[in-house]
Amino acid sequence: MEEVNALPQPWIDHYTKLRFMLHDPVTRWVYSNTGSIRWSAIDFDDPMRVLDQAQTFGLRYGAAVSYFDGNADGHRSFGHFARPDREFTDDEIAALSTYIKNLHHAKAPPTNLTAAELEVLAMVRDGQRLKQIAHDLGVTEGAVKQRLKNAKSKLGAQTSAQAAAMVKQFGLI
Repeated sequence: MEEVNALPQPWIDHYTKLRFMLHDPVTRWVYSNTGSIRWSAIDFDDPMRVLDQAQTFGLRYGAAVSYFDGNADGHRSFGHFARPDREFTDDEIAALSTYIKNLHHAKAPPTNLTAAELEVLAMVRDGQRLKQIAHDLGVTEGAVKQRLKNAKSKLGAQTSAQAAAMVKQFGLI
């Protein structure tokens, strides 16, 4: 759902131009494993010499982290990390693993929204006003407001429109 890329722009351009993602042993590792690994320990073939070429851009040492919590949608989070000076320490890799795990959970679709909250959010997404929503559902405006308040709280959203956009992005409405 989100990509954060702080690698050097010349490397990104080179990587993209040569379509390395299809051949990158680090990417293959994160899609077929969970946990963490140093680039130097990855034993996949690298016929395009992706890792050798990364070194010419200062990406000499790296680590990869892949996290999957067994969710039904198959959503996986991963990160590739690189540095020019030395291997990542075990403590650094543990911190990167925690970062990826926390990011995964922060971006995961919520599972605690009620059908009534989702119904109201769908109506907000469609541009309906509170009075119309209440009328259509046969409930009071106060009930609609409470459903929106609960949904915003569960999603960490500031506004009803933001909450509706979030659940739409998650594919819940």
